[in-house]
Amino acid sequence: MTTQNTPDTPQIGWSDFEKVLLVAGTVTRVEAFPEARKPAWKVWVDFGPYGEKKTSAQIAALYAPEDLLGRQIVGVINFPEKQIGPFRSQFLLTGFPTDEGVVLTAIERPVPNGTRMA
Repeated sequence: MTTQNTPDTPQIGWSDFEKVLLVAGTVTRVEAFPEARKPAWKVWVDFGPYGEKKTSAQIAALYAPEDLLGRQIVGVINFPEKQIGPFRSQFLLTGFPTDEGVVLTAIERPVPNGTRMA
């Protein structure tokens, strides 16, 4: 299930990209989410000056809780909150869909929590 740009994909301007708050954060807590329709974890992330935020992430196929704790991730933190069953998701954890599951966006070396992607 690979997604690609097509000739119909619209271009965006720099000002559009600047509206998306993509920031680095460190995973502080991971819990099971048995109520989710697809295998998922509840994940809490420290985004430094933006505070701690939580999300539901369908990444259980490739990542165990111990793989996630302490790991830096990239999140979109300025989407509206979304109700997912009994859980309120506050950010989007970024990754790439593959046939095996979602592969998280990697940070090549540590950066301060809350650092914005440029």
